[in-house]
Amino acid sequence: MASSEEQKINPDIQKERDTRTFDYEELAMLLNGGKEEREKRKKIVSIVESDRDYDGPDPSFMSRMDRFEEWMRKSSLLVRKKEKLGELVQDHKDFMFYNLNVTKKRPNVFFDLHYGMFVPTLMGQATDEQRAKWLIPAINHEILGTYAQTEMGHGTFLRGLETTAHYDPETEEFEIHSPTISSIKWWPGTLGKTCNHAIVMAQLYTRGVCHGIHAFMVQIRNMEDHTSMPGITLGDIGPKFGYNENDNGFLKLDHVRVPRDNMLMKHSQVLEDGTYVAAPRKNLTYGTMTMVRSFIVRDAAYALARACTIAIRYSAVRRQSELRPGEPEPQILSYPTQQHKLFPLLATSYAFFFAQLHMVEMYGSVNEAVGKGDYSNMQELHSVSSGLKAFTTWTTNSGIEVCRMSCGGHGYSLASGLPELYTYFTPNCTYEGENTVLMLQNARYLIKCAREGSNGAKSVAYIHQDAPQMRQYVDLNDLDTICKLYEQRARGLVKFAANKVEEEVRNGEDLVGALNKVSVHSVRAANAHCHYFVVKNFVDEIKTLELSPGLRSVLMDLARLYALDGLSKNSGEFMEEGLLSGKDVKQCHQLVVELLPKIRPNAVSLVDAYEFSDKILMSVLGRYDGNVYPNLLEWAMKSELNKTDVIPAYEKHIRPLLKRHQMSKL
Repeated sequence: MASSEEQKINPDIQKERDTRTFDYEELAMLLNGGKEEREKRKKIVSIVESDRDYDGPDPSFMSRMDRFEEWMRKSSLLVRKKEKLGELVQDHKDFMFYNLNVTKKRPNVFFDLHYGMFVPTLMGQATDEQRAKWLIPAINHEILGTYAQTEMGHGTFLRGLETTAHYDPETEEFEIHSPTISSIKWWPGTLGKTCNHAIVMAQLYTRGVCHGIHAFMVQIRNMEDHTSMPGITLGDIGPKFGYNENDNGFLKLDHVRVPRDNMLMKHSQVLEDGTYVAAPRKNLTYGTMTMVRSFIVRDAAYALARACTIAIRYSAVRRQSELRPGEPEPQILSYPTQQHKLFPLLATSYAFFFAQLHMVEMYGSVNEAVGKGDYSNMQELHSVSSGLKAFTTWTTNSGIEVCRMSCGGHGYSLASGLPELYTYFTPNCTYEGENTVLMLQNARYLIKCAREGSNGAKSVAYIHQDAPQMRQYVDLNDLDTICKLYEQRARGLVKFAANKVEEEVRNGEDLVGALNKVSVHSVRAANAHCHYFVVKNFVDEIKTLELSPGLRSVLMDLARLYALDGLSKNSGEFMEEGLLSGKDVKQCHQLVVELLPKIRPNAVSLVDAYEFSDKILMSVLGRYDGNVYPNLLEWAMKSELNKTDVIPAYEKHIRPLLKRHQMSKL
């Protein structure tokens, strides 16, 4: 059967593609890592989508157990076929792209936490000897692991974790224990039924002293028959809002003993006699979480791009209402109100795309420096990754819902792909740090820099720079001017929060209490800082990239729309700082409206350039060919209720109800 791209294209969506004003190939290469990387990705997608072994039932019509088993089948199949692909997926990044295509970007039963946190933790926190013992088998899929940190009673507050690891120098073992019901590990993916090893985060005790959270390798299932190890109680936590292919689990440890060498000791060590050797930096223990937060920013960009792809393509083929009697019904993409819903989100997806490039590059640079003993930029990385993780996931989460609502009634159907995209993305707002808490962590760093100096960190240097004199007339057509507005808004809110902290301290409050009292102001400051970071990074990237004039013009329009839409939606804060007048705000609203028809000719091509295949989108509404209606009917016919014309429940319940009076007379 031909792919949807090869079938006849809906003329409405083809017309949209024919109006683009930029070089499609140029943008597609930019969004997909360059010519070589894009070609490699195309080959991987082609291999996966042409392999019938990866086909399976539509998950929308499957029970939870069937979904779990189907993704387990695909996961194991993925590994067995990996070797045949040779150099194409030898690189870790390529393998993960292959993995995501096989599992259609749904939770991967085997590898969600295995590659997401288990392997990275071993790479970052294990010694050479420990990596030889566990990392190679993990990469070869001889052991399957997860990362057991979150507990029933504690998540984001890591210092509050209750699981203990007491060192016994006589046996040179750690005794790992869940002392309370709330200390049971709760939520880790694949923990319930799939994995056989876990990196367990626990409070380290030696010589009667607690040294805080450390990582321990614990075998939780027998390698021969997969039964739970002695002292281990574990299982699945049950159905969830989403992610029901994944066996998120619980783990209770009853005085489980592991050898001393099972503590990951690259940074901190416990010697045979119980002597504790501290890490050069305390937060090195949390390196895996910083990495994951960095990559969540990337996931936010692509999740929002997927939602925009579905909603914009559907809006191009959906016709609704008459503007004038007798005229054809317009495409809903022609309505300014629909454009006003979707185009700012499209611009946001691009802004987040460039932000995630910066974030991933920053993580790589800092991680490389740490490997050489340079810890100078770790605090900034933690701050940036915390803030951007919260900022981008909040925006993407609400943006997916806007896209769903913009698709009308069909958006409510699982056929749209948007309800599941929403439920799969929503946990990003909570895991690896609940967003409000992460914003507060970012804010504490900003307030510290405001009170003590910026420490030379690039992302906060502006706080101590003199505010430029803004002209009485604010030129909202000039992107540099708009960037300065964002900078001054962030500077003003950060300094306001810092001054409030100082005021509380002068009134006798200690610093901890002062920060808590000012927390609402702090979150506003952190949000403004992150917003400035994204806007400035977006503009700077477009200016520095080698782009054709046509593509640069289109991206500049997106940057303007993103920045102006942010001004419009946060106008109160800009007015509060004395940066905009009421007249300026009205002009800003108008400029946003005037940008919409400029984006329209390129909207479909701008989402096409992400090159999400139909099988990745899994959306009838977002099909590349735009043939929504016949495929919507085909999708509906797969329903279990449509297997027979008359359902069995008719004879059991409906017929007796309808015939009850006749039967009573007999």
